[in-house]
Amino acid sequence: MIPLQDTVPARNLPLINWLLILGNVAVFLFEVSLGPQLEPFVYAYGVLPVRFLTVGGLGEWLTLFSSMFLHAGWWHLASNLLALFIFGDNVEDRMGHLRYLVFYLLTGATAGLVHIYTNAGSSVPTIGASGAISGVLGAYLILFPTARVITFVPLFFLPWFVEVPALIYLGLWFLSQLLNGLFALGIGYQAYGGVAWWAHAGGFIAGMALVQLFARRPQTPQWYPDEYWPW
Repeated sequence: MIPLQDTVPARNLPLINWLLILGNVAVFLFEVSLGPQLEPFVYAYGVLPVRFLTVGGLGEWLTLFSSMFLHAGWWHLASNLLALFIFGDNVEDRMGHLRYLVFYLLTGATAGLVHIYTNAGSSVPTIGASGAISGVLGAYLILFPTARVITFVPLFFLPWFVEVPALIYLGLWFLSQLLNGLFALGIGYQAYGGVAWWAHAGGFIAGMALVQLFARRPQTPQWYPDEYWPW
């Protein structure tokens, strides 16, 4: 299922969300321009668990943040930014601009630490915004559990558009990350495709755990049955 949009309209301009999207695109275009220098650039600014644990220092901690803005290809970039575009505006709405930015970076860094812990022997650089975006998805699940996600299902070569409750869509997504992470632990991170499954799961859990610290209380009346705002 490919998400297309949700059913909760944003109340305010999602300034930070748009800046994060544009920032990721700008950094990726810079990556494309590097040519043969791309590989050393990724090794320098991506998260390498072995290097993080053996070298340490401020520079390694900073890679938890720099790695969030690097991507391995157009599809990697597009799939991440599509999810951020769909879910991030509503989370920013409930947190406010600055709180949302701090939340995004914090959950992304937490996802990186979870990846390091579960893949301590890896010398392969890990990059991508998916850990931070997983935190956004976890926050969305808590804030808008009864919202619906309009998804595209390419079933039997026919376009099917289905509204799926956010609780089910995001719950199944998290379960898939958890199961894939368990398989990766069994056969090895790199042997299982090199996807940072535990970073996704860790970011999602961090988002669920931290959302109430960052979310502003909604205006009275506090809740609406379908999570739609009356504007």
